[in-house]
Amino acid sequence: MRPAPLDREAGYALLDTLQDEHTQQAALPGLEAMAPGFGDWVVTALFGGTYQREGLSLRDRQIANLAALTALGGVEPQLAGHVRTSLRIGMARTEIAEVLVHVAPYAGVPRALAGLRAAATALDGTEGER
Repeated sequence: MRPAPLDREAGYALLDTLQDEHTQQAALPGLEAMAPGFGDWVVTALFGGTYQREGLSLRDRQIANLAALTALGGVEPQLAGHVRTSLRIGMARTEIAEVLVHVAPYAGVPRALAGLRAAATALDGTEGER
């Protein structure tokens, strides 16, 4: 069995690249207060593990994240963070919107609409970005 990549240092470095301070501060400190160590596990396993795998670009991973979170529903704070991350890695607002629209026939129009509302809120204040 091939060992899975799991690199804490790479995870935190990638987190700093992908997420702005607002997004990080919205999740990690509160998570640490509620469940000590869980935030570190999330960063290490997700950004230092899953994201370190070969086969998908960061852009492709963001498209998957946007679609999955929109389809899941009820996770608007995480979706908003990934909308901002999508801008940071160079996706255009129209591309983000189209990913969410594309979810409609698969997960339902109400989920797509909720995703678009969350994205619109996240995009407020980012006028200067793509």
